[in-house]
Amino acid sequence: MKRPEVIFFDVNETLLDLSLLKKSINTALQNEYAADIWFAELLQYSLVETVKATYKDFSEIAAAVFKMNAKKYDLSFTESEIRKILSPVSALKPYEDVVPALRKLKSEGPKLVAFSNGKPKVLQDQLEFAEIDHFFARILSVEACKKYKPHPDAYKYALKELNCSASDAMMVAAHGWDIAGAQQAGMRTAFVKRPGKVPYPLASPPDLKLKKITGLAEAFS
Repeated sequence: MKRPEVIFFDVNETLLDLSLLKKSINTALQNEYAADIWFAELLQYSLVETVKATYKDFSEIAAAVFKMNAKKYDLSFTESEIRKILSPVSALKPYEDVVPALRKLKSEGPKLVAFSNGKPKVLQDQLEFAEIDHFFARILSVEACKKYKPHPDAYKYALKELNCSASDAMMVAAHGWDIAGAQQAGMRTAFVKRPGKVPYPLASPPDLKLKKITGLAEAFS
C-alpha cells in the first residue's frame, strides 16, 4: 500500500487508554457499565450539537452528560465534584504499542497529526502527559471548525489545515463511527482493534484492520 502523506490519529481509545477515567466514573456512579454508557452518550450529544448547528466544547458536554447519568442512578454531584471525577482524562497513559509505532512512522516520513473531538487545552495536556506530543506535526481539535467527528466537515477542516488531499491522507481510529466519517470525506482508513471495539458493519470496510498500531508501518513497507 502506498504510504499516505499525512496520517491522522484519533486520540481517546485509539492512542490513549481510558481505563483510569472509566474507573473514576464507574466508582462515582456505582455501576461497572456507567463509563461505557457515559462515553456513548457523550458522542451522541456532541452530534446533537452538530445537527443543531450549535457548539459546546467536548468537556462541557462531558460534564453535562455525566450529570444526566448521575440522575439515572438518583445521585447528585457538585460542579467541582464532577470536574474531579472527570479529571483523569488529562492523565491517561498511551497503549503499549503507541510509542514504538509513532517513533517508527515519524522516522519514515509521513506527517503525523493528532485529531480529536476534545477541546484544545485538554488535548494538549493529554498528549503532553502521555509524552507523545512531540511525535505530531500538528495537534488539531474540531473546536476550530465547530463540527464534531464524524461530520464530513470535521475531516475536511483537518485536510485543509494540512494542505492535503483526502486521497493522500489516512485516518487511524478505534471507533467504527470515526472510520465511517473519514471514508465519507474520501480518506483512507485504518481501524485499530482496541478492547471491545469493532468496525461499523454498515460502512465500507476500512483499508486496514490492525491489532496494534505497530502494524501500520509494516503495511507501508
